[in-house]
Formats: sequence, structure tokens, C-alpha cells
Amino acid sequence: MQRRSIKDIEPNAYKAMLGMEQYIKNSQLPALLREMIKIRASQINRCAYCIDMHTQEALKIGETQRRIFALSAWQESPLFTAEERTVLQLTEEVTLISEKGVSDETYDKVLKLYGENALAQIIMQVIIINSWNRIAVSGKQIFEPIK
Repeated sequence: MQRRSIKDIEPNAYKAMLGMEQYIKNSQLPALLREMIKIRASQINRCAYCIDMHTQEALKIGETQRRIFALSAWQESPLFTAEERTVLQLTEEVTLISEKGVSDETYDKVLKLYGENALAQIIMQVIIINSWNRIAVSGKQIFEPIK
């Protein structure tokens, strides 16, 4: 049985999510960094729908295929800056929050590099994509394969 979309069942909930998406789009976070966060969290959450969507978006705005391919192994890849690494570490810790929480070391690194407002915006971006991942995975959303 195909599952119905939350967008169809609870349109006001979906509108609220779109409002959060608009908030983060208007934040000071660079678009490529936002997409990197979205892709990495979606990889962890195994959300094929969101991985497909955000890799396409990242490519459109100038991210390289090479960096996208390396994102799942960012810790071992020389393709990411120290600043990006701290954001990716925070992305993983927030996404997997039930395992160990968010370490003081990661939090403090991001705070030092980006400041309070950007730290809050990064955390909100992770929260937003994790919410979208849960909506897509629980609803078994599918994407159209490239032909």
C-alpha cells in the first residue's frame, strides 16, 4: 500500500515546515554549507529522497561531484576545510544525538569559528533536515530515477 503524504493529510504541518525552510534559507549560512549539512544528515538517516534532492541542488549551485562523493567519508577526505569539518561533526552529533549528545568540544569549535548566531542557525539547519528526513522516510517518499 502506498502511504499518503503528510502534505496531503496535514497541510498546515507541511506549511509550518516550509516556514522553517524559509527561515533557514534567509539565514547567514552559505547555500553550499546548508546543502552539505542536508546531504550528510540525509546519508546518516538513509533518506534516498533527500539525498537525491540535495545532491542535485548542490550541483546546481556549484558543489563538485568529487566533494559530494566524498561526503560520506569526510573525516578521511582532504577535500573539506577545517571549518566544514566542524560543521559536519556537529551535523553528525545532532543527527545521532541519542548516542552521545553534542560534545562540548564540537560545540565550542563551531562557536569559535562561526559565532553564536551561525551556531544556532547550523543547529536549526540540522534539525530541519532531520525533520524532513523523518517525513520522507516514514512516508516512503520516492524520487524519479534519472533516465
